[in-house]
Amino acid sequence: MHGKQVYSGGSRECRFWPRRQNWLVDRIVLQGMSFSGRHGARPTEWEQAQEFKVDIELETDLSEAGRTDRLEDTVDYSQVRAIAKAIIEGQSVKLLETLAARIAERTLALQRVKAVSVRVAKRPASMAPIDAAAVHISRTRA
Repeated sequence: MHGKQVYSGGSRECRFWPRRQNWLVDRIVLQGMSFSGRHGARPTEWEQAQEFKVDIELETDLSEAGRTDRLEDTVDYSQVRAIAKAIIEGQSVKLLETLAARIAERTLALQRVKAVSVRVAKRPASMAPIDAAAVHISRTRA
C-alpha cells in the first residue's frame, strides 16, 4: 500500500491514508500588488492612469521545493508578478474580467502551476464613495 501509516485513537487498529496530491492544498499567494493602468468602460478612465490592486493565489505542489530549497523546484514569484504588471500596465481594456482572465491564462502557462485564482480591483472615481470594484476568477489547467 502507498500512503502514510497512521494509528487511530486508543485502538491498535492501523490504516493507511492514501498519498495526497500536494498541489490540491499547497499554495503560493502574492497579495496586494499595485500597478498603474488605463482601463475601464468609460473613455475618461483611459485618459488618466488609475491604481489597480492584484492578488494571485497559485495551486502547486511545493513538497519538492520544501525539501531542496531550490528556486527551480517551485514557481518563481517574480515571474508571476511580472505577468500581472505587464497586463495591467499594457494594452487598455474595458473590463476587470478581461485583465483577470489574461493574468490567469499567462500564469497557468508557467510550469508547475495547476490552478490559479486572480483578484483585480480598482477604485473607480465614477462610483465614489466605494472602497473597490473587483473581480475574482479561478482557473485550472485543462
